[in-house]
Amino acid sequence: MTEPVLHLYDLGPGVTVFSSTRHGGVGKGNYASFNINYYCGDRKEDIMANRKALCQLLGIDASCLVYPHQTHGDAVAVIDRQWMEKLSPEVGPKGCLEGIDAVMTDLKGVCIGVSTADCIPILLYDGTHHACCAVHAGWRGTVKRIVQKAVEALASTYGTSPQQLKAVIGPGISLKSFEVGDEVYEQFAQAGFDMARIACKYEKWHIDLWECNKRQLMEVGVPETGIHVAGICTYIHHDDYFSARRLGINSGRIFSGIMLR
Repeated sequence: MTEPVLHLYDLGPGVTVFSSTRHGGVGKGNYASFNINYYCGDRKEDIMANRKALCQLLGIDASCLVYPHQTHGDAVAVIDRQWMEKLSPEVGPKGCLEGIDAVMTDLKGVCIGVSTADCIPILLYDGTHHACCAVHAGWRGTVKRIVQKAVEALASTYGTSPQQLKAVIGPGISLKSFEVGDEVYEQFAQAGFDMARIACKYEKWHIDLWECNKRQLMEVGVPETGIHVAGICTYIHHDDYFSARRLGINSGRIFSGIMLR
């Protein structure tokens, strides 16, 4: 087994920010080779081995790797000391946050993250209050403005000012590859988005989830200079990053994580 190959982002000292690739790990077939998501049909033994390898790479205990079971909603959970202490190892991995699509913490040495395979992972860091948040923004979550709700949650919990935030919009499906039906286009339009800026029509409508989430961040005051868009299309680069549209839903997931040091 080789160690996980991570795509790293630089948001400054005191924080580790990354997205996993498909490389490293022990997975097979459409899970090859690095997947730590429990909810996509992979072998539990392979998931556990990959989790262990990631924790070793990050220098943390397995109990400090936290990620939710996402449901394309807009719920945000706070991972605090009380939450970390409430689950015993016998209950299962602390990744079992049911129905949550964003997690935030101010605990050092706890890696929080989200799983994606075409959806958009967004990682937020408040260096002033030393707090962070990981957001899963599929098209449904994007319509629900989950990233704006995550910024609001950071503000109410830690006193975060949007102007102090730095953000990463990680690997996800691009405008070119994200073809949608009229019903999806209409949901964005009815939610009040500027469709001329986030959509274009080829044979069918295509929507730019990267740009849509970037604009949401800017609307609530995050400086454009503080937003890094990875620009990696999972559909195009499916050899390096998992893509459900390419591989089917029974395939691995990218893990995008952030950890305070």
